[in-house]
Amino acid sequence: MSEETVPLTAGAGQPKGLLQQMEELMAALNADLSALKIETGFPPDESQGV
Repeated sequence: MSEETVPLTAGAGQPKGLLQQMEELMAALNADLSALKIETGFPPDESQGV
C-alpha cells in the first residue's frame, strides 16, 4: 500500500493538515540538528537566517 493512500490521523481520529505535519517535521529536524551540533562541538547558531 502506498503512503499516499494511508490517512495520517492525530488525536481522536482527526486528520492532520499538511501544514501541521510540515511544522512538526521541521521542529523535529531542528531539534535533531541542534543536538548534532552540540555533540560535534559546534557553537550554537546566533542567527536563524544564514
